[in-house]
Amino acid sequence: MEKYSNPLIERYSSKEMLYNFSPKKKFSTWRKLWLYLAKYQKELGLNISDEQIQDLKKNLLNIDWKRVSYFEKKFRHDVMAHLYAFGEKAIIAKPIIHLGVTSAFLGDNTDIILIRDGLEILLKKLINIIFRLRNLSLEYHDIPTLAFTHYQPAQLTTVGKRIALWIQSILLDIDELEFRLKSICFRGVKGTVGSAASFKELFNGDLQKTKFLEEKISNKFGFKNVFPITSQTYDRKIDAQILNLLSNIAQSAHKFSNDLRLLQNLKEMEEPFEKEQIGSSAMAYKRNPIRSERMSSLAKFVISLSNSSAMVAATQWLERTLDDSANRRLVLAQSFLSIDAILIIWNNVLEDIVIYPKVIEKHIRDELPFLITEYLIVECVRKGEDRQEIHERIRIHSMETTSRMKLEGKENDFIQRVLNDTKIPIDKKTMDKILNPKNFIGFSSDHTLEFIDKKVNPILKKYHYLIDSDLSSIDIQV
Repeated sequence: MEKYSNPLIERYSSKEMLYNFSPKKKFSTWRKLWLYLAKYQKELGLNISDEQIQDLKKNLLNIDWKRVSYFEKKFRHDVMAHLYAFGEKAIIAKPIIHLGVTSAFLGDNTDIILIRDGLEILLKKLINIIFRLRNLSLEYHDIPTLAFTHYQPAQLTTVGKRIALWIQSILLDIDELEFRLKSICFRGVKGTVGSAASFKELFNGDLQKTKFLEEKISNKFGFKNVFPITSQTYDRKIDAQILNLLSNIAQSAHKFSNDLRLLQNLKEMEEPFEKEQIGSSAMAYKRNPIRSERMSSLAKFVISLSNSSAMVAATQWLERTLDDSANRRLVLAQSFLSIDAILIIWNNVLEDIVIYPKVIEKHIRDELPFLITEYLIVECVRKGEDRQEIHERIRIHSMETTSRMKLEGKENDFIQRVLNDTKIPIDKKTMDKILNPKNFIGFSSDHTLEFIDKKVNPILKKYHYLIDSDLSSIDIQV
């Protein structure tokens, strides 16, 4: 308890994402890269024996962490530390480990693998969020609610339409995520500064052998695309693009958390609150939206980190400087861990999110009288009244009603004022017909159903295998 512990590790992130950026996965991947480098070099005629290949395989996961630590303190070089530690275990293979490559062969290729695998972990969580939101949107697609602009009551929309807007933001993120997964390139086998000079020497000037080696290793690790040219490293702009994607996901999550907290204040919708959960140490009645607040807090962190990767990409010198290293160790992993944590919370919120239709109806009743003024004017003109005169009568009643509500705390009596005004030809039957909230939602419900049918369901069908099994029982025609 005397050392700092990262809350992303101790409190927030999932086991799969923590493993993805763990030393075990990172350095075992380094060893796999060494293994397949040697294996395919042997196939291309280099003096490497079957016994050496088997020695690498046998000791692949036999990592002596104490020896690694010892060598790193001695050499102040992480790759050389692991190279020496591996060589102590794979004694027969020691002479041919790391033949022709530089540190970036391990570091950059491994980072690309971790980025790809991390994006796939996030994709699964995003799909489950969409699935939950889709079902919620369908359930409330035609339930009217107040829409707000400038956080002031505007017109009516539907609860389902508002939820569909949250989904739309995530779909934009998934479009980008899919593009990054499809286009991501392996760094490949490029030598010290990207010239592959060492392989020209090893293969006696045979470029095709170098290409074959690169293709075989890239395919072995699941990559169809390889950077055609690199410096010592792959272009650090790739990191900036990935961090920008994660920032975009964070922005979508932050928007949701903001909206939910605003609606929780209105008591229209709220995140789960457990039976024995304590909202405040002093105010026992409080139901603080801690999940949404945590989403918001982590999202700000991720958004800020995207600037860091942009700075690194912009300030690299020529073929490579090492001032990217410490930054990338922190920024890449923590961005993924933070987004992972955000999506865990988001799914958790949606598992038991609560919507209060009666409160929503009450707020509509409080504001709807002011929203129907244009309809009242049109109805009166249809009956032969002068538009300007009716407009003035309604304006006076609106101002007087507002004044009494604000200064005296009175209820909204605008409707009764209009009904009592003999100069406004609107009877109660006509007024009741006008006051139906569904008259004021426009095509919100239609927009929602069409959006789900044409945009949401196809993506859920495409990734149906990622939807959690416990949700499939509540599937609504995916």
